[in-house]
Amino acid sequence: MKIACLSFTDSGKRLGDKLVKYRHEPNKDNSYIVHHFENYQVPGGIKGNLNYIVEEYDGIIFISATGIAVRMMKPYIKNKKSDPAVIVIDDLGKFSISLLSGHIGGANKLSKWAASIIGAMPVITTASDGRGIEAIDNFAMDNGYEIESMEDAKTIMAMMINDKKIGFYSENQIIIGYKNIVLLKSLDDIQDISGIIVVTSTEKVSIDLPYVILRPKNINIGIGCKKAMEGNKIIQAIKDVLKENNLSEKSIKAFGTIEVKKDEAGIIEAANYFNYPLKIFTAEEIREVEERFEKSDFVKKSVGVYSVSEPCAYLLGGEIVSHKTKHNGITLSIAVEVNNG
Repeated sequence: MKIACLSFTDSGKRLGDKLVKYRHEPNKDNSYIVHHFENYQVPGGIKGNLNYIVEEYDGIIFISATGIAVRMMKPYIKNKKSDPAVIVIDDLGKFSISLLSGHIGGANKLSKWAASIIGAMPVITTASDGRGIEAIDNFAMDNGYEIESMEDAKTIMAMMINDKKIGFYSENQIIIGYKNIVLLKSLDDIQDISGIIVVTSTEKVSIDLPYVILRPKNINIGIGCKKAMEGNKIIQAIKDVLKENNLSEKSIKAFGTIEVKKDEAGIIEAANYFNYPLKIFTAEEIREVEERFEKSDFVKKSVGVYSVSEPCAYLLGGEIVSHKTKHNGITLSIAVEVNNG
C-alpha cells in the first residue's frame, strides 16, 4: 500500500520520519510504502495538496488531532469501496486510531502496524473486530470475492453483530469466522437462520431470507473465433453465454485462446472490456488435451488443432459447464472452478 503520512508539528514530524524509516519491504505482503508530507514544507500546505494525496495514495496517516482529520477528509468521503484507509495518530504517539475504511481500505491493519512501530495503542472501533467476528467485507477482500451489494452486506453484518444464526453456502471450502454460522449444503436447506451469506458464481438465486452474495473469481472462458472478428460481437457473445448458463460476469477469472489468435484485436478488446487476464495456450498444450473434446476438421486446417475454446477453458481450470457454443463465427466454452468439499 502506498501511504501518505501528514504531520503538522515538530513532534509529528519525528513520528512520521520513524514510520518512513520502518516501512515494510516493498516485496512483502501487506507492504507499506510511506511518504511523509510536512505541512509547512509542502507548497500550498497539506490542505492545498489533499486532493492529489487522496487520488494518489491508498491510505493516509494524519499525525494530528482527530478533528483536523475529520474536517479535512469530509469533502473526499464517498463510499466504503473507494474511500482510502485513514488513521489518526496524536503527535505524542500515544494512540493510533483507525478512522475511515477500516476493513476494505485496510485502516485497521494500518493502525495496528503504525502502533507497533511507534509504541502506541491501536484503537479499533469497528463492531465486528471488538466481538471477534470476521467482517464480511474483510472476508471478501482476503479471498478475492466481490460483494454484490454493500447494503445487503450491512444487513447481514448487523445480524452477526447481534449474534443471530447465519447460514453460509459457498462454492469454496473457506468459511467466514463467526461462531453462529450454519453451513448449508444447498440453498434449499434453510431453517432456523436469520440470513445467509452466499458465495456463488450463479447469477440469480432464489432465497426468502435476507442474504448477501459474494462473487468468487472462478469462471474460466475459452474463446475461438474467425479472423478479424469484431470485439463488440465477442463481448455480446460472452454476455449471452453467461446469461444462458445463469452465471455472473463478476465471477470471471480469466479468458483463454490459442497462440495463433494472441494478436486478434477482437479477443483482446473483449478481455480488456471485462478487465480479466487473457491466457495464451500453444498448439502443443491444446493437443495434449484435445482428445477429450469434440473435433472439427475445419478448425484443424485453420489453426492446427481440432478445437480451441473447450481445451482452453479446460486448461484454465475447472469443470466444463458449457461445452462449445457457436455464436456467428465465435466459439465459447465455460469451465467453473468449484470446491465445496
